[in-house]
Amino acid sequence: MRAKLALLLGVAGLTLAAPTAAQDKPGPCDRQCLIDLSDKYVAALVAHNPKAVPLAANAVTVENMKAIKPGEGLWQSLGAGPSGFVLHVPDPVSEQVGVLLVAAAADGKPAMFGVRLKVENGKITEAEHLVGNTPAPTAMANLQAVRPGLLREVPYEYADSRGRLIWLGKSYYDALDDGNSQESAFADDCERHENGFQTARNPLTRPGTGNVNDPSFAYLGGLGCAAQMDTNMWEYITEIHHRRVEIADPVTGLVWGMSHFRHDFTKKDFPLLGVPGTTVRHMEYKPFDMPAIHIFKVWGGKIHEIEAVGWTAPYQTPDVFGK
Repeated sequence: MRAKLALLLGVAGLTLAAPTAAQDKPGPCDRQCLIDLSDKYVAALVAHNPKAVPLAANAVTVENMKAIKPGEGLWQSLGAGPSGFVLHVPDPVSEQVGVLLVAAAADGKPAMFGVRLKVENGKITEAEHLVGNTPAPTAMANLQAVRPGLLREVPYEYADSRGRLIWLGKSYYDALDDGNSQESAFADDCERHENGFQTARNPLTRPGTGNVNDPSFAYLGGLGCAAQMDTNMWEYITEIHHRRVEIADPVTGLVWGMSHFRHDFTKKDFPLLGVPGTTVRHMEYKPFDMPAIHIFKVWGGKIHEIEAVGWTAPYQTPDVFGK
């Protein structure tokens, strides 16, 4: 009887383990292959030449939530290649790669944008562009080069599995949506940048320096990632739609997340917790959407850095990849 039980448990264990092994099997385009392909794709954008990359005949190409044809969008509007800010997130398991970079548009203005590519049988089957709001001049100092910690390879002793990386990326949106940092895992030094601005652990925030429509942000911007969430400051987010966390690189501990923030602003006042001098966050905004890319730096099982880009879209903008 014991022998039969052991056999049954062994078979069950193999059955349960099989999907995980299959999910972690890399495709034919390895890590360096994906990085090289993303660089080649960006070079083709700059050259305005879609034929320079292996696009599948049925490739889906999207820019800022709308389907475009190869040759449209960034294929026309990008004026130069990146000078110093380039951040790759390759994932041979999903055969996808994300690259976040800052370059110059055709009009000479800086452009911060992300590109996600999906590869099948050596061909690009999905090419998704997200072009952020034009970075403000005051944000450009943070966009000359990628923060060193984001680029650094994670030592073996601190490296997390791909599964753990994917979970942490997904958990960020849960914690943000619920205003509860305990739903994720943030390091005490967690720092976030959005469109070049440092929006968490910013030592330069002072009372009176925040947005005139949101005076409390001067204090909130100085808090860390976890502390911000626990003040309830993100309650104004109505919905985080179409969350996609499918790309992770255990070598660098980077996770690529895409999502679609919606804000209906049917109310203007939101309660705050533990913020000196105020219990309410007043926000004078009209409804809008914010499609965004977040890149999370993870090591030792916690999120240490976040680099994000987003663009302000009309409220309830439809999404080609939406579900």
